[in-house]
Amino acid sequence: MKLKITIDQKVYEVEVEASAPEQPQLPPVGYLMQPAAVRVPAAPQAPAAAHGGAPVNEDKVCRSPISGIVVKISAQEGQSIQTGDTILVLEAMKMETNITAPVAGKISKINVNPGDGVQAGVVLVEFE
Repeated sequence: MKLKITIDQKVYEVEVEASAPEQPQLPPVGYLMQPAAVRVPAAPQAPAAAHGGAPVNEDKVCRSPISGIVVKISAQEGQSIQTGDTILVLEAMKMETNITAPVAGKISKINVNPGDGVQAGVVLVEFE
């Protein structure tokens, strides 16, 4: 088949040949692939409560609502806060989530540091 192509106002006549489509290469008949065992690491264990599994007063703690990484801590131990004040920021799936104080009070302990990975349900902050 002949084609005319114009490049920079110059006309070129080219001849093109059709080629046969490539055929996929299949393994020889009777060739068997053997399955291989794959090791998958066990899921990490969820951390115990902040006090080594000891019961905590749920009215005086702030738990992580999601699994993620602590990006920023906006509060300090000993600081008085109001309900709804931002305590820290978690990042999960490239989205940041503000963790706010569930109650007004004074922060007695912050159990995480920036860069820490946390699981949902872990006690992040304790109040007096």
